[in-house]
Amino acid sequence: MKLSASLVAVKKITCTQPRSIFSDDELEKAAQSILESEGVINPIVVRRTSLKSYELIDGVFEYYAAVRAREIDPRQGEMISVFIIEPENEEFLTKQVELFRKSKSIIPNNAVSTDLDNKNPTSTNTALKIMNMESRMTNVESRFDNRTHELQTEFRNEIKKFNDRLQEIETRIPKPMEPLAALNTLELNQLTDKLKRVNVTTKIIEKIVSERKANGNFTSFSNVVDRIKGLGDKTMLKIIDSFSEATI
Repeated sequence: MKLSASLVAVKKITCTQPRSIFSDDELEKAAQSILESEGVINPIVVRRTSLKSYELIDGVFEYYAAVRAREIDPRQGEMISVFIIEPENEEFLTKQVELFRKSKSIIPNNAVSTDLDNKNPTSTNTALKIMNMESRMTNVESRFDNRTHELQTEFRNEIKKFNDRLQEIETRIPKPMEPLAALNTLELNQLTDKLKRVNVTTKIIEKIVSERKANGNFTSFSNVVDRIKGLGDKTMLKIIDSFSEATI
């Protein structure tokens, strides 16, 4: 029987081991390498669970590196090379996976003190568990720091969006018009609508518009009073105050 690899979509593979057992930096480097070389050197081993889904049997690191590669580039990292355990090859592949797992479990040089290597298997196992726990804690802390940084960045972006939106709204709010500018620019119907709120008669309003068109803009409030007969100082002050209070 000739063993050959197949291409399977990364998203169709599930893994029972947590991603946090590996550091984000290691996964990032491996993912970039996968994208650069357009594939993994060592195909992972999976077992078919349905027509279009698979369960990871071996190659956890390669799998999560491929997952990260897909997160970076969904198109290029979509597929991964796998060996699929089928009924006809299950015995051989399972045996090979077990052998390779045993070889990977050998303690690396300087990983544990010499006193624990051969003298006390129980202590060695305890030390390995401690090392594994420390590694997982470091990975969790790294992921927590990364997520905190991402949330801070998202929060700053949201604040910026909010401020930009606030500025946009402020630019759309009509600026209050100065009383003198209103008397010099508003048409009769506009000026009537505004000045009637402070009980200025229609006759006075018509005089303001007529005088302005006949002899030019008013230069000051006193100039308005001088040029418009029937418009006294008290009424003029009422108009000014109403503009200032934004009631017009």
